[in-house]
Amino acid sequence: MTDHQPSDAELAAQPAAYWAGVAYEALIAYTRKRQAEKGYTQPQFWLLRNLSAADISPDGAGMTLPELQRAMASYIRPEDDLAVEAEALVRRGRLRRDADDRLWITEEGSRRASTSSATPPRSAPRSTKGSPTRTTSPP
Repeated sequence: MTDHQPSDAELAAQPAAYWAGVAYEALIAYTRKRQAEKGYTQPQFWLLRNLSAADISPDGAGMTLPELQRAMASYIRPEDDLAVEAEALVRRGRLRRDADDRLWITEEGSRRASTSSATPPRSAPRSTKGSPTRTTSPP
């Protein structure tokens, strides 16, 4: 494999789909970095949201890791290890595991999920120039 650095002309010739992919990856990296600064990972955020009756979960019922992986199949990334992320949330008291190995969101997890969901990313003012944004304290 070579370390070919494309020229400006080669980059300029790339189709819009190429640049959409570059922007997509940059946004994910930016979001994950900001979440890490707040003390959680994007997969942890998704786990809380998927288990919260106040968010994605229709009934707040516990789910197994395979059920959560299926629920997140359209946006989970190959490098995300939900078992490791879920265990970190269990240790922090944000999830609990029952005898059937189902994960349930705790009161602390619900509080963190709602606070995190209500906090717009710092990129919001730049990406929505002139639009009002709601600000809350970070989790």
